[in-house]
Amino acid sequence: MIIRQALFEGTIHAGQEEAFKLYVAEKLMPMWRAFPGVKEVRVLYALERDEGAPSYSMVLSTMYESRETLAAALESPVRYESREMTKGLLEMFEGRIHHHVFELGES
Repeated sequence: MIIRQALFEGTIHAGQEEAFKLYVAEKLMPMWRAFPGVKEVRVLYALERDEGAPSYSMVLSTMYESRETLAAALESPVRYESREMTKGLLEMFEGRIHHHVFELGES
């Protein structure tokens, strides 16, 4: 399994935390779940971190069967639509987003 994560490094604007989460739930999650081949979509919101650790306000984690499935999802129209929709979310966020791809280890 392949996991792609989008790490939102930074902070949600003060007083915008609930609006941020609502925007994700109502506008973005339906799009992310519509990516072709996606097996799982999880959104994680930060509660606490080690002293000195970077601040990740949110992590979007998606799971795919293979790198090829991920590549197809990243080329899909819904991915580009979600990127446009994400612009509204970024109005409530200060920081940067970076992506990482992992291979799921055996448990």
